[in-house]
Amino acid sequence: MTSAPSGSDGIARSRLGSGIEVVTERMSQLRSVAVGFWVGTGARDEADAESGASHFLEHLLFKGTARRSALEVAAAVESVGGSMNAFTTHEYTAFYVRVPDDHLALALDVLSDVVWSPALRPDELEAERQVILEEIRMRDDTPDDLVHELLAEGLFPGHRLGRPVIGTPESIRAMSRDQVRALHDVHYRPGNVVVAAAGNLSHDAVADVVEQLAPGPSGGRPRRDPNPGAGPEPWVLRRQPTEQAHLALGLRALPHGDPDRFALSVLNQALGGGMSSRLFQEVRERRGLAYSVYSYRASYLETGALVLYAGTAPERAQETVEVLHGELDRLVEAGSLPQIEIDDAKGNLRGSLALSLETSTSRMHRLGRAVLVEDRARTLDELAAEIDAVTVDDVARVVDRVLRDAPRCLAAVGPVDDDLAARRAA
Repeated sequence: MTSAPSGSDGIARSRLGSGIEVVTERMSQLRSVAVGFWVGTGARDEADAESGASHFLEHLLFKGTARRSALEVAAAVESVGGSMNAFTTHEYTAFYVRVPDDHLALALDVLSDVVWSPALRPDELEAERQVILEEIRMRDDTPDDLVHELLAEGLFPGHRLGRPVIGTPESIRAMSRDQVRALHDVHYRPGNVVVAAAGNLSHDAVADVVEQLAPGPSGGRPRRDPNPGAGPEPWVLRRQPTEQAHLALGLRALPHGDPDRFALSVLNQALGGGMSSRLFQEVRERRGLAYSVYSYRASYLETGALVLYAGTAPERAQETVEVLHGELDRLVEAGSLPQIEIDDAKGNLRGSLALSLETSTSRMHRLGRAVLVEDRARTLDELAAEIDAVTVDDVARVVDRVLRDAPRCLAAVGPVDDDLAARRAA
């Protein structure tokens, strides 16, 4: 199905004979194009003994193909002024390139080569193994990143959503070429890929090149078991000699596609989405407890998370934890947000959405994720309308569904002890 003529600005979408879904947004005023291959496989699709395999494979795909060495892959894009990157999440992996619009065919050729025909040469695998081990060490030396991984472990204990996307030192050291190759063979198939593109392009031209370079049909997306696992742990603490105590307080929230997700976004914006938010005003402005304080929401197939973060002096960690809990308690006691906070949050979300979608790369990311995760690509006006429609009653319903009586998990990294969480739990 194509929802906009190929020669006009707007979003167009079609499914190819190979099984690949192609979605594009023509932005004729630009002189760039961004193209992404979005694979519907991530860390939650790995066997326990293969933790980190999806991320490992993401690295290896840029190390060369049957036609190109790693240097040739990079040079092909950079020699025309382009850039490329990739990332892995729990539920998908994305590879993307941005180039001047007259090099669209090159971008599609390089990405198709990388995604469909990786060489996975043994010497390159060994070199990249060391790179990933360094990446894990870098994560461990970044406590404000590490605390969020610990929180996921506590929110989803024993579940693949609670495992680090990057894997563990043990799993990466033990990872074999056969394991990585098997993951590619099973999951990197046309029916499990969305190709998203945005910029000065023609939808039909993109679809034609993608289909020419794709392998033949080979099945759809592998089945995923939607099971959020056991309930959250009350706390996860890691003692490290850091200057700050890094605190993340979380609870399970709404999954992809839940009709209340826009109301949750409004609530999150008012809670910790900016300088006028409740957390920023209370934690930083009034009490001076933290420099960095915010909240965010994440979503998965069957569940999600609402997370509050603050970094503070170790001797003020207990007070900060109490304030984080207190802001959630205040929302539960009130039952919703006042209309003025809802209006301000909606205005912020609408404006920031518009500003965030001014580049071809940001538009491509929005399209790829939306079609892969929700099987729908909304226009900017449609998204703004969903935000505008949120009411006090909608936020009240989210407070009941997400906050009221929900178990909370506290993660902390720094010079902390069990009393930090135990006093509140008691």
